[in-house]
Amino acid sequence: MPRDDIASAPTAADRRVALWLLICCSMIFAMVVIGGITRLTESGLSITEWKPISGVIPPLTEAEWQAEFDRYKVIPEYAQFNEGMTLADFKRIFWWEYIHRLWGRLIGVAFLVPFVWLLRRHDIRRPMIPHLVAIFILGGLQGALGWYMVSSGLAERTDVSQYRLTAHLLLALAILSYALWLALSLLRRGMAADPAATKLRPHLWLAALLIALTLTFGGFVAGLNGGLVYNGFPLMGGQLIPSDAFRIPWSPFEDPVTAQFIHRWLAIASVIAVLALWLRSRKLRAIAVRPFNLLAAMAVIQAGLGISTLLMVVPIPLAAAHQAGAVMLWTLVLWLLHATWPAPSNP
Repeated sequence: MPRDDIASAPTAADRRVALWLLICCSMIFAMVVIGGITRLTESGLSITEWKPISGVIPPLTEAEWQAEFDRYKVIPEYAQFNEGMTLADFKRIFWWEYIHRLWGRLIGVAFLVPFVWLLRRHDIRRPMIPHLVAIFILGGLQGALGWYMVSSGLAERTDVSQYRLTAHLLLALAILSYALWLALSLLRRGMAADPAATKLRPHLWLAALLIALTLTFGGFVAGLNGGLVYNGFPLMGGQLIPSDAFRIPWSPFEDPVTAQFIHRWLAIASVIAVLALWLRSRKLRAIAVRPFNLLAAMAVIQAGLGISTLLMVVPIPLAAAHQAGAVMLWTLVLWLLHATWPAPSNP
């Protein structure tokens, strides 16, 4: 039977389960970065069908490649932006979308196979099983949401819906957060939170909220190509608030200028909140200060990446690093929230 005992410290089995979950988290992290590159290279619509099983095998012959290319030629993106592209050009965007989808399937395998093996070994504590099943179901829904996102750009639009893209990003981060929280709960069994650090938890929640909102609007900026407008900092076209912002209904979600304006000021507020938190944490003993140092350093690095990406008009390597930095910043704040929890959950 699965273990349901309550130990005062993590066992070897707990550490195995936690390691497996952390590996899955790292794969999800990579998936988000690959997804960002797929978006930046305008590759997301290159595969116009969803074949969860047979789609694992890419085109193998010239005839299969040409058939895939012909399906792409039917959609509006090709007609309006890529008409005349060669088969070689098509292959370059195809491979990014293919890798993105293949990596998602690999995450599913990396989760399901060890899950079954760990269950058979009775390594997984009974209360954790429903959580792990929920993560697997969310992973399947994420695949369906990915196709729902892609399908929005195959008929009338030349790009995917910014709403679906942002939802796809946020669900990936939710799954990563869920798995990370469970892993940390196993590794911290029997460990009490530092009372001094626990006092900072309300401030941590504020920082986490700001970072989450910044990430959300980062999704809208990406979906609206908002990084290609007003490539200056700190002003936008010489103005603190650009005159063409907030001019249409639902501007934050429909207008690239407004989305970028909100994203950059949420980012500034996030950095200020994190640095203020870091200054407060300096009064804590050294063992508790170290994670706050990491969070502050990552916030400054991420701000630098964001500003550089904007000033250089969104070069792909820098923009991908900026997206990776956002996920790392969120991971660090989540880790600190767990570490300062007064009674860490022990599934």
